[in-house]
Amino acid sequence: MDIGGAMLAGAAMRAWLIDEYVLATAPVLVGGGTPFFTTLDSWVNLHLVETRTLPCGVVLTRYETRRQRP
Repeated sequence: MDIGGAMLAGAAMRAWLIDEYVLATAPVLVGGGTPFFTTLDSWVNLHLVETRTLPCGVVLTRYETRRQRP
């Protein structure tokens, strides 16, 4: 299942429901907006699984979580 949007993703992160993160980084700078990663109670250790650069300059990175639930 994919989750999009900062508020829904943040709630899923705090509920330990995310096993994998896929991030698309566009070559654009923006001066505002909602942070995608909200304040967390602990670190989220990630393991890089894949990196791909698209012809338009967008970089896709895929990570697996390595966070242990307390």
